[in-house]
Formats: sequence, structure tokens, C-alpha cells
Amino acid sequence: MTTPVQSSPRDTYLRLHQTIASVVQGQETNIRRLLAALAGGGHVLLDDFPGTGKTTLAKVLAKALTARFTRIQFTPDLLPSDILGVAIFNQKSADFEFHEGPVFTNILLADEINRASPRTQSALLEAMAEAQVSVEGERRALPELFFVIATQNPVEFRGTYPLPEAQMDRFALQLELGYLPPEVETELLGAQMREHPLERVRPCATVDDILALRRAVQEVEISAELRRYIVDLVAATRKTAGVRLGASPRASLALMKSSQALALFDGLGWVTPEQIQEMAVPTLAHRLVLDPQAQFSGLNQRTMVQDILRRVPVPV
Repeated sequence: MTTPVQSSPRDTYLRLHQTIASVVQGQETNIRRLLAALAGGGHVLLDDFPGTGKTTLAKVLAKALTARFTRIQFTPDLLPSDILGVAIFNQKSADFEFHEGPVFTNILLADEINRASPRTQSALLEAMAEAQVSVEGERRALPELFFVIATQNPVEFRGTYPLPEAQMDRFALQLELGYLPPEVETELLGAQMREHPLERVRPCATVDDILALRRAVQEVEISAELRRYIVDLVAATRKTAGVRLGASPRASLALMKSSQALALFDGLGWVTPEQIQEMAVPTLAHRLVLDPQAQFSGLNQRTMVQDILRRVPVPV
């Protein structure tokens, strides 16, 4: 297998988008946002019904890269050491040797993360926030490219543990794939009559390509007015009636970085209000905690963020 040659950061994005879209049909917008999180250095939570393509989306991204990929199936009996690794005594050397867990990878698929206990869920907190883990009193760095895609099923409650607010805040984006239109689902059936399109996927980018993409995103300009616009949007979530806990400064950073990524994808060297507005809901909504009265009134986080976008003035 030949190694893909390095190319411009935007070309890397276009190749990855085309490769993923050839397998995951009808999800162009979510693919664009997933890659924005990857390019911006964030992590993604896929929250939707069974069979909508959450795991397939993560798998095809991993296959499109010449990178290490690990999948962890979260279950109630999963322990933190099953994720991070463990030190085992070596009788020959009379010393403890550390055996790396599956978290030491480039692309980590945390499948059905809400099935594991809070103790095990929290094992990912330090890894996602600081790209390191602490085991046996020693800190160990994770690879420079470390990207978590977690999935959860919102309709199953028995035997699940809802992610706490601190864990939700570690995800740059939350994406919902949803069901496909009938015509797209019909095409999906035809595409999988003989084999799954995932089997035909070949790597089209390297780890170095993704790191170059991240560096390019950091160079995208964002004006002081638009930075203040992001802060005003996030601050509005803390003042909105019905919101018990608003978005944190980490949300402001995630919104800025993902907007920079979209600007690069769009062939621009600067961020526009449209990119910020496109990323506001997937970046902010999952971080909001509503009070009981707002929940009983039928309000939800997504509509609240959309209302904030209508209320907060756009810089001119």
C-alpha cells in the first residue's frame, strides 16, 4: 500500500470529505462539521438513534487516514484501567511494566459511552482535555494526533449513565445524524447489495496531513469584532431564561476554532459571521442545562441557541 503524498491543507479536507461521503450518504453537513472538529483539535459526540450510521462514520474516517484506530465498546463492567492501561509486575526484571490501554491511539471510537459507569467515563476526562493520562502516579502523553468520537443512544435509559456536565463540556461538538430521506435511503440499499462501501475505502491522508491541517486552521484570521461576537453568543446562554447552566469559556474556544476550520474549508483566510452561526448550535447546545420548568414547557437546547442567534447583533 502506497503512502498518500502530502498536499495543501484544503486539499486534505476535500479528499477526506469526498471519501467519507462515498460511504456515509446524505450527511454532507455533518461530515463537514466532524472534520471541522478534527481540524480544530476538538472531540465529537454523536448522539442519535440506532442504525443511523454513527459507528460507520467513525470507522470510515479512521480508514481514510493512515493512523492508529481503536474502538472501545463501553459496557457497565468496563474499568478505567481497561481504557488507560495498567502496570504489571515483571518477575524477570523485578519491576512493574506499563501496558498501554486503547486510549493510546490517534482515532478513538468510544462506542455507547453512556453505558459505562461515571468512574469509567471520567477516565477519559484528562485524556480529552490535556492529551495525557495519569496512571500509577505517572503522567503519560498521548499521541500528538488524538481525536475522540463518542456515540450514545438517546432512547435507551435502562442500564445507562447520562454523561455529567463536565464530560459533555469536553466535546467540542455534538452531532445528530437523523434518518435519511427515502430517496437517499433507497440509494443506500443499492450501494450495499453486494458489499459494504466501507470495504473499498483506502487511506487518502496521513497523520502529518492532519497536523498540517490543524496548523493551517490556527493561521485563519478572526477579527476582534467576531471574537467579541462569539463571546456575546456564549454569554447569552448564561442569561437566557430557562437555562440553569450556560456554556463555558471552553465553548467559546471550540466555537472559534471550528469556525476557523470552516473558513479554511470554504477557501477563505478569515472567519465570517456565517461560519460562526453554522457552528453555534452543534458547539453550544449540548453544554446547556435547562431548569425543570423549561423542560416541562417543551423547550430544548437547540431551539434556545437558535433564538440566541436571532437576538444577538451581528457585527457589521
